[in-house]
Amino acid sequence: MPFFFAERQGHRAIIRGSDASHLARSLRARPGEEIQVVDAQGFLLTVRVESVSSSLIAGRIVAEEEHRPEPTRHIVVAIAHLPAASLDLVLSRCTEVGASAFHIVQADRSVARGARQDRWQTIVREAAMLAGRLRVPVVAGPSPLAEVLRDEPNPVMLVRAAKAPLSAMSRDGDVTLLVGPEGGWTEREAEMVPVHAALGPRNLRADTAAIVATAIAAGI
Repeated sequence: MPFFFAERQGHRAIIRGSDASHLARSLRARPGEEIQVVDAQGFLLTVRVESVSSSLIAGRIVAEEEHRPEPTRHIVVAIAHLPAASLDLVLSRCTEVGASAFHIVQADRSVARGARQDRWQTIVREAAMLAGRLRVPVVAGPSPLAEVLRDEPNPVMLVRAAKAPLSAMSRDGDVTLLVGPEGGWTEREAEMVPVHAALGPRNLRADTAAIVATAIAAGI
């Protein structure tokens, strides 16, 4: 069961809206049942459910512990606009691993078009709940590469032929991981970014590369 986001009110915890509906209807929460939730102050709470409706679930906090799931490093995953299935996988899995934010790049070789902001935010929110995170990453874009480079910190472009491995680079400070489409970055795009890094000698799919790079950057 995911760790739902809750609002703490003294010795009680409140879950509202779509989360309450999911708990009540899909997971069939009942009074007397114990669930785990996270609050914005960084605590993992064990809550004994007292009342259930499709719009609000309330319960008493019976245990709590400090909860620090967020990585110390701010990691932006700037992923090329991939086909829906691959992009959805990147958003979900990289959120679980520890990505702080996403920026969709309309790369020269991107085959997908259009923005699906509501769906993208729903995916990262569900993944953040599953992983017990305190914050939900924001998904920006699709944007041209030049705009991403202007807006995001310390860009590192992943290129298979790069001499420096990503694992050898500093793991301190903010970083933006630029992950290209299946056809790779074009020469024009590669020249826009001074820092390149490799994930190894193997040719990885874009979604795999994004997950591996996020794990390396997060120090997992």
